[in-house]
Amino acid sequence: MTDPKATVDVVVLTMNDRPLAFPQAMASLLAQQDVESRVIIVGNGVEPDQVPAGVRAVALPVNEGIPQGRNVGADALAGSGCGEFVFFFDNDAVLPAPDVLARLVAEARRHPEAAYIQPRIADPDTGVTLRRWVPRLRAGDVTRPGTITVMAEGVVLIRRADYERAGGWPGRFFLFHEGIDLSWRLWDLGRTGWYAPDIVIHHPATDPARHTTFYRLVARNRVWLAYRRLPAPLIPVYLATWTLLSITRIRSRANLAVWFAGLREGLKGGHGQRRPMSWTTVLRLTRAGRPPII
Repeated sequence: MTDPKATVDVVVLTMNDRPLAFPQAMASLLAQQDVESRVIIVGNGVEPDQVPAGVRAVALPVNEGIPQGRNVGADALAGSGCGEFVFFFDNDAVLPAPDVLARLVAEARRHPEAAYIQPRIADPDTGVTLRRWVPRLRAGDVTRPGTITVMAEGVVLIRRADYERAGGWPGRFFLFHEGIDLSWRLWDLGRTGWYAPDIVIHHPATDPARHTTFYRLVARNRVWLAYRRLPAPLIPVYLATWTLLSITRIRSRANLAVWFAGLREGLKGGHGQRRPMSWTTVLRLTRAGRPPII
């Protein structure tokens, strides 16, 4: 199916808050065949427990957030002998068959233009793939493969060389929209992404709004994303689009007030280095079906 010597570095985060799901995730990961993998568990503000034998672990003294935690894990496995690919894996996901990683690598071999391969995520009980898990605008048919411009970052395979050239995840984001930032940077390198829906990974269909910081961080990170990655004329267009969409979608006045507080927080700064994409990348993204204003 694929070169058995293909190497994959796997990064898993934990806060020791999923005592049942975490061991299942790790068991499915360690059961993978036909790839050489190195696995690291990053404890975000904790000393990781339930660490399987032979798996490396690193503890961060404070919770640095999901994107920075992923950066720490990928960096810890960098250098001599690092994997050709980096696989980022949520600790409540499950690889339902022992050939999932090998199939993702094989898909990457078939699409050398793609910096990242996105499997289809499905709820293990219902089989449902949520719209937000399909990384394109036209998400009605979740089984249609093709080129994509964003990613569902919880389970994604990225070529190590492209990941490092792009500069990794935006650590400042803490949570939400970090996959858009990274995928736009990968596209700005002349690369693409590929959605492989026949490769399925299980993940519970939880509501991201369960996080108390959801509305604030979603709004703040939209602003940061625009300031970091968009040409100046597109920044107000992007922010106006998402403001209108949020006013339409958020039914609760209290939640909408929190969203606007996050918007104001983002406008105050803190987004980090500004490195806008080229207009060529804007055109490529538009031709691929998602102009970078929506």
